[in-house]
Amino acid sequence: MPMKPPRPSRDIKRLLQIMAALRTPKTGCPWDLEQNFATIAPYTLEEAYEVADAIARENLADLREELGDLLLQVVFHARMAEEDGAFDFGDVVEAITAKLLRRHPHVFGNAKGLNAKAVEGLWERIKSEEKRQKAARSKSANGSAGALAGVPVGLPALTRALKLQQKAGKVGFDWNNPLTVLAKIREETDEIRTEIASGGRRKAAAEVGDLLFAVVNLARHLNIDPEAAVRSTNLKFERRFSAIERALARRGKTPKDSSLQEMDALWNAAKRTERPALARGKTRASRRR
Repeated sequence: MPMKPPRPSRDIKRLLQIMAALRTPKTGCPWDLEQNFATIAPYTLEEAYEVADAIARENLADLREELGDLLLQVVFHARMAEEDGAFDFGDVVEAITAKLLRRHPHVFGNAKGLNAKAVEGLWERIKSEEKRQKAARSKSANGSAGALAGVPVGLPALTRALKLQQKAGKVGFDWNNPLTVLAKIREETDEIRTEIASGGRRKAAAEVGDLLFAVVNLARHLNIDPEAAVRSTNLKFERRFSAIERALARRGKTPKDSSLQEMDALWNAAKRTERPALARGKTRASRRR
């Protein structure tokens, strides 16, 4: 008699049991058994990006699935840590619940009756104290801890640039306004132009990095999340390029069969069709307010 397939469950304990079974020597999954923290980390980042993608597409069905995939990553790391005798999933849950309770004394403690601005200030003070304690632990372990310590190397480059700039700004190493940063961006583009003219491709690459870093700085001064801004632009580019492909297909052509001038004209047409839709969206939003 064929064995019935296991049923899915809403209980987190079942997910932990499944992960334990996958990691059990001899009877578990060969691929899962070969993994370690370093090999799983790229998948963890990928799943986090897929959660952000589902949110950007406003697809809640996909979001549910992607959140499950991200949860699996947490369970996977916790299981490997448990096998090493470091901590288990329960310790992860305890750590985050302790942090939430500690950072919300206005909800769970005695700091009642605070407005949103006061809550934000309280949150920052608590976070700063946590960081000081973490830095002290890091210093005792490594011998030193500079102002830029604690920014993970594995973060997306734009996000890491933003966090490094925020930390440097807190100790006074910062531009004083967005226009000053904009001037720096112009300076970086001039340096790139010079390197291109002289054929210095390697130096040009370094200058492009400086330019991107300066653009992140401008976004920070304007309170714009650079990662979110680039994701939005990526979606816009995909949408408009798809419009070009559809328009060319109606002419029996593909982008390879077309000139840059023809595609540029179609791009501008796609931009013009988007503007009325954006205006309608803004009007509806103002009416809701």
